[in-house]
Amino acid sequence: MQNIRIKPPSPDGTGTDTDGIRPGPGRGPAPLLVGAVAAVATAGALLALIDSGSPLRAPCTLFFLLAAPAGAIAAALRGLDPLGRAVTALVGAIAVDLLVAQCMLAAHRWSAGGGVVVVTGFSLLVLLVALLRGRGTGRAGHD
Repeated sequence: MQNIRIKPPSPDGTGTDTDGIRPGPGRGPAPLLVGAVAAVATAGALLALIDSGSPLRAPCTLFFLLAAPAGAIAAALRGLDPLGRAVTALVGAIAVDLLVAQCMLAAHRWSAGGGVVVVTGFSLLVLLVALLRGRGTGRAGHD
């Protein structure tokens, strides 16, 4: 078994540890990565909705169509371990996208913008239900 060494606060009282990095949550590359994911997904949704001719439209829109429902489903599955949650959320996102595409094709109403709107609505609904469920049990901030 290995002991974890915890660094004491700096003696000058500046609130930083000996490496010059402030301790606490929200530090490191994770917030930056989440921001980049949100920016690319938002760009994909906007490019699809304005029917842009940009070469980035297809990959960014596909990223949005996978990331939006996967994020909402992952938020709803708080009880699973991280790997199980990620796999389940990704498979659920693919299933949502396929179901939306099949319904739009069956109704003869296929459009990329329409698919983005429907997937966004579904994702927001699932996220809202997950947030309300977490709030009602008093565990909104816990994983």
